[in-house]
Amino acid sequence: MPQEEAIFAGGCFWCTEAVFGQLHGVSGVVSGYIGGHTVDPTYKDVCGGNTGHAEAIRIAFDADVISYADLLEIFFATHDPTQLNRQGNDIGTQYRSAIFPLSDEQRAEAEAGIEKAASDWPAPIVTTIEGPAIWYPAEDYHQEYWDGEGQRNPYCLAVIPPKLAKLKKGFAARIAKSA
Repeated sequence: MPQEEAIFAGGCFWCTEAVFGQLHGVSGVVSGYIGGHTVDPTYKDVCGGNTGHAEAIRIAFDADVISYADLLEIFFATHDPTQLNRQGNDIGTQYRSAIFPLSDEQRAEAEAGIEKAASDWPAPIVTTIEGPAIWYPAEDYHQEYWDGEGQRNPYCLAVIPPKLAKLKKGFAARIAKSA
């Protein structure tokens, strides 16, 4: 069982974590910060928009069950990669669409994934491929947010269910039975 990791930034990490945590073959999703210049940033620092970090998720997955290319396909289908430095009402570079490859192979697959996804969108994809960069896990209260506080948070209730509906519609076979 080859465990691999992937790092994606697609807006609010609560929202992306909720999507990728549903997938068969994903053993863990951690919310965090990457791509900036501040050492040990906090949520407040990153939300201020001056650290250069993106809210991102680090996904641990079994490559025999779900491939990096599969994760990329789901990433592009469940957020809007055509919005520069924003996702919906979340505006700023901390909400950018970005991929942080952890190997040359992932970088090549990310480039191919952008090219493949381009035909699905009416505007150009602005997702960047960044890194290498230092990963910082977010504070504990951000982890598994949708499964706890998120289902009582009006913002999450407005944003996450449509993403989960896209996941279910396009990738039902990829959703873990326990999700």
